[in-house]
Amino acid sequence: MRVQSVSATASLVSRRKWLAASAALFLSFSAFGTAKAADDTIKVGVLHSLSGTMAISETTLKDTVLFLIDEQNKKGGVLGKKLEAVVVDPASNWPLFAEKARELITKDKVAVVFGCWTSVSRKSVLPVFKELNNILFYPVQYEGEESERNVFYTGAAPNQQAIPAVDYLMSKDGGSVKRWVLAGTDYVYPRTTNKILEAYLKSKGVKPEDIMINYTPFGHSDWQTIVSDIKKFGSAGKKTAVVSTINGDANVPFYKELGNQGIKATDIPVVAFSVGEEELAGIDTKPLVGHLAAWNYFESIKTPANTKFIADWQAYTKNPKRTTNDPMEATYIGFNMWVKAVEKAKTTDPDKVIDALPGTEAPNLTGGVSTLLPNHHITKPVFIGEIRPDGQFDVVWKTPGLVPGDAWSKELEGSKDLIGDWVGKKCGNFNTKTNKCGGQGS
Repeated sequence: MRVQSVSATASLVSRRKWLAASAALFLSFSAFGTAKAADDTIKVGVLHSLSGTMAISETTLKDTVLFLIDEQNKKGGVLGKKLEAVVVDPASNWPLFAEKARELITKDKVAVVFGCWTSVSRKSVLPVFKELNNILFYPVQYEGEESERNVFYTGAAPNQQAIPAVDYLMSKDGGSVKRWVLAGTDYVYPRTTNKILEAYLKSKGVKPEDIMINYTPFGHSDWQTIVSDIKKFGSAGKKTAVVSTINGDANVPFYKELGNQGIKATDIPVVAFSVGEEELAGIDTKPLVGHLAAWNYFESIKTPANTKFIADWQAYTKNPKRTTNDPMEATYIGFNMWVKAVEKAKTTDPDKVIDALPGTEAPNLTGGVSTLLPNHHITKPVFIGEIRPDGQFDVVWKTPGLVPGDAWSKELEGSKDLIGDWVGKKCGNFNTKTNKCGGQGS
């Protein structure tokens, strides 16, 4: 056996130390390079169902965020950095929304999340955004009764969609409706909205026997009996309308069955809160002609901003027939407000961006400018549209100006004294009678 000399051993040890130091230095440079590469982008979370019953509505919103990121990056990004989308699929599975939200914030380190459609998915993620102090932009009409510090609601509150729709139908122009069918999917948004509408209708003198309420599960397909009941309810000699909070792909067989049973818009009009251009693009619209939808945006509204948005969207998707819709516009408004707030705060730090957002203005696509209010809702116009044979809408009524979104409904006993105010009161459910923060909501 050969024995190494002391000097040879020392030389070997010294060489090993040099290699170890070099490796450590290389790894530190690699880590620095990776960190630097990560620092060069601002990550934006996209939390929309790309499969399951809600994919019919939510896939387009995922594409919308990617489109808006692409447009912003062409302008140089934000704070000199490119935006990078991180897309996940919560698959119409409400608990999975919370899991995916946590993953986006903790693992992917996103600065903001655009996502959710149903209220049950939004309710699922709320604790995650509060715990981890991140920001969610929620772009869909909802039932109100909420004002969260970490959430910005760019879709309609009930006073920006449901209440104006009922007011229109009650009016002479809307047919002087006397009997009401409140038909919805069985979850938070329809149940709370219908609770608000039932109280509102009764306050207007509508008798309980002139209100029919019905709920069906997500993805419900057998509408024969329910539509038959609606037809019978509408045959009492009083003008009847259906107020629909039916969500997702259940709308297709619902409208088909209306046509099968010969229910025309002139007989029993349906005003929908969750049916837009995207949903109508996939079905035969002939039986639906004349039925209504209440939204804050329609693709058919002619303004320079909307014309450009549609052209840019169709160019991005390489599809000249690709439609636009209301939650897309709400995403567009929210995205632009977030960009402005980040630039104002000069950081993506959630606390500073949350403080910078109230008061932020962004043009909508129908000709006005929306403002983000202290209750984290926005100002919006309201339109009633009539379905055309081509799946688009003719506007038959609109509000004179923009309507500020109410976080809490005046129609409900436990909510009428509450306001959301994250600027002056730092509270989402401030009671104006007791001058205290607390009680319902957060």
